[in-house]
Amino acid sequence: MSNDAFKAAMSQLAAGVVLVTAQEPPLDPDDPLAPAGEDVGMTATAFMSVSLDPPLVLVSLRTGARMDDLLDEQPLWAVSVLTESQRHIAGRFAMKGRISDRLLFEDIPYDRGEASGAPLVGGALASLECRTEQRVTAGDHTLVIGRVLTARLPSAEGGPLMYFRGRYRQLG
Repeated sequence: MSNDAFKAAMSQLAAGVVLVTAQEPPLDPDDPLAPAGEDVGMTATAFMSVSLDPPLVLVSLRTGARMDDLLDEQPLWAVSVLTESQRHIAGRFAMKGRISDRLLFEDIPYDRGEASGAPLVGGALASLECRTEQRVTAGDHTLVIGRVLTARLPSAEGGPLMYFRGRYRQLG
């Protein structure tokens, strides 16, 4: 089977779109005056609930990607479930060869999670803060399983942003 055939088959599966975020640790954790680490974000469609008791979720990250490297050293992270009106956010954080994450967050309204310190996108359908429980190597990806520490429903407006046949879509 070719990679193209596999990609074409998987493009027939609709997926919700989330923004995974984390904050890099301070450059020098022992120095209270050292600059804080940068916020990092990544668009993901391979995200799912794993368990209710305990509450666990899973996100699939390309091995060696910036988020994969960060979550290997930083156990706290967050997920914002994007609405159909937040397509621009998904596109911005999915760009290859993009500018610094600091600039990407610049004009996006967000709160900082109390448990993770990570950005939580304002107006998202739901937001979760997580702590990594397990990392599993799977082909060219890392499956990161996180225990959900907090869950909020900041917005009930609009429907979810979906990804289907290589494009962002809306339900209905």
